[in-house]
Amino acid sequence: MESLKHIKTKKLKNIAIFGKSFSSEQTPYLQQLIDKLEAYNCDLLIFDTYYGLIKDHVKLHRDVGLFKFHKEFSDTADLLISIGGDGTLLDTITLVRETGIPILGINMGRLGFLSSISKDEIQQAIDSIMHKEFEIDERSLLRLNTDFQLFGDLNYAMNELSILKNYPSSMLAISAWIDDRFVNSYWADGLIIATPTGSTAYNLSCGGPILVPKSKNFILTPIATHNLTVRPIVIPDTSKIRIKVEGRIKNFLISLDSRSETIDSTIELRIEKEQFGINLIQMTNKDFYSTIRNKLKWGYDIRN
Repeated sequence: MESLKHIKTKKLKNIAIFGKSFSSEQTPYLQQLIDKLEAYNCDLLIFDTYYGLIKDHVKLHRDVGLFKFHKEFSDTADLLISIGGDGTLLDTITLVRETGIPILGINMGRLGFLSSISKDEIQQAIDSIMHKEFEIDERSLLRLNTDFQLFGDLNYAMNELSILKNYPSSMLAISAWIDDRFVNSYWADGLIIATPTGSTAYNLSCGGPILVPKSKNFILTPIATHNLTVRPIVIPDTSKIRIKVEGRIKNFLISLDSRSETIDSTIELRIEKEQFGINLIQMTNKDFYSTIRNKLKWGYDIRN
């Protein structure tokens, strides 16, 4: 992974742009972004499918490159801009992988927790980045290991790994070991193993705690547990987690962020911290605490 010090000092000239969807309402904001980057004499590399969506709506005054896969941009890109919501940004980790290329999330969706730049802040954000007025927020990942390589070489997640029942009427018995010590058997609809980044996502909606991004932890949070005494538990991210699933129905779902597979109860899941992380760009006037206050209304009180 590229060093954080190098990211802050290098010239950001080769800019990759990734998106999954486009609507005409986004046109003026996307044009602002293109114009601003071209004014800084940046070379643009656009995700092929996204380029097909936007090419008839925005004006490009310079030739651009296109990419489809990780290897087609990872050797040249200095920065990746994710345009969309948090789901779009999560998909960029399968492109960036271990390269350390920093990611700037521009929110065209609703909440935009990870994609922290609103569409009204685009020009200011690009100016700040080009003048090195930003921070690097390094986010840890978790890694899934199985004997069958369920997700190939994309077996990692920035938010969470989720184990979910496949049918509404069934219940799972999910046995968990941490560092080869038995923890519990969760009788539940599923189990979430979340990173600090994922603590404000699915984990939060299931009653799990919020962790600050630099926390070196994982969270195990049951989904609709059938035992009132079972609650989420926070463990060090140096721990190695082992999971076995049983139930009346032998198949269940497992997901890494937005990617999912159906597997059977003969497969043992082994989870640990990934060796590399992801670098998110954060503006200097924003931090994690202001984000959860503003986006999640955390601690909201009329007396404040």
